[in-house]
This record gives sequence, structure tokens and C-alpha cells, in this order.
Amino acid sequence: MPLFVIVRHGQSQWNSENRFTGSTNTPLTDLGRHEAREAGVLLKAKQPPNFAIGFTSVLQRAIETMAIILAEIGQSDLPVEQNAALNERMYGDLQGMDKHEAEARFGAEQVFRWRRGYTDQPPNGESLADTYARVIPYFRSTILPHLQTDQSVIVTAHGNSLRALLMELEHISPEDIEKVELATGVPRQYDYDVTTGEFRLLPS
Repeated sequence: MPLFVIVRHGQSQWNSENRFTGSTNTPLTDLGRHEAREAGVLLKAKQPPNFAIGFTSVLQRAIETMAIILAEIGQSDLPVEQNAALNERMYGDLQGMDKHEAEARFGAEQVFRWRRGYTDQPPNGESLADTYARVIPYFRSTILPHLQTDQSVIVTAHGNSLRALLMELEHISPEDIEKVELATGVPRQYDYDVTTGEFRLLPS
């Protein structure tokens, strides 16, 4: 079975500062680079991969995470496609704001709804539903065909673009996705059954 791996980028500068990052193009921290290397070590140790292609957003923290992982597993020459469909959701007026400051200003419950709810849009920003509406068509049209032809694939992207993808891979409802959070720099690995079209989550 082909292997499908998704990885949230390593810690970014604004992650470390507890700020809403969204579509802002912030770099990795030293810890984020370490997390990316550790992701590569884990992939190489558990099931040495042979990817046919990789996909990232156009944001540097995802691109750099991919490059570090590929160097660690010895596939630095892998073709990698960058596309804004995989970008983090746009947090609008919240971008750059400290999360505690946002809670003090708007209330903790409202901020939680903006961060974890499916249809809740922060002011001038995207909801997870909006993010799903760009991630999933791109996944189905561009990424999935590689898996369907028995090619292993790796994706590095962002917390919300990958949460949208998880809804597709694991049949997670809009209600249940609120409970899901992805840690930075931790690979999530699946076998793809070419016959049934189902994804099987592998043990971490």
C-alpha cells in the first residue's frame, strides 16, 4: 500500500510568542527546526519511506519543514509542489494578536469558537469550513491521484489546513473536529488502500 504522511510544520516564531499566525509568513524557530528533524528521524526509523512527491503550502514554515524532513530521510531531490490551497486559514483581524489578549478582548468562549469551531469566522478571516472548501478540492484533484497510482506522498502544511484534511481522511464530523488539534512537527501516517479508497491510520 502507498504511504501517505501529513506533518504540521515545526514551531514558528509566532507560535512561540502565542500569537495568531494564520496566513502571515513567519519563519521556524530553532525548536521548530529541531521538531522537523525529529519528524524525519521518526519516519526513517519506523517505516523507511520512499516518497514519489511532496506537497506544501506556499508559506515558508511549511516549506522549510519539508526541506528538513527530506534531508533527514535522504530524499532532498524529491519533487515538491507548493500551493496556496494548503495555506493556514486566514485569521483576519486576529492575525498577530496575542491569544490571551484576544480572550481578554472578545471572551474566551468566542475565541475558542473562532479557533476550533467549523463555521465560526473571526472578523475578516476564514472559518474552518472556508479552509475545507479550498483544501479538499485540491487534495482530490492533485494529491489523491498519486496515491491512486500507488505512489507514496508527504504533505507539510498547517494546523487548520490539516484539520480540514483529517475530516476527509478519517470521516470526522464538523462537531467532532472541534476536539482535534495537531502538534507541531509530529508525522501522522496512513496506508492508502488503492482498492477501497480508504485511509488506515498507522500507530504513532
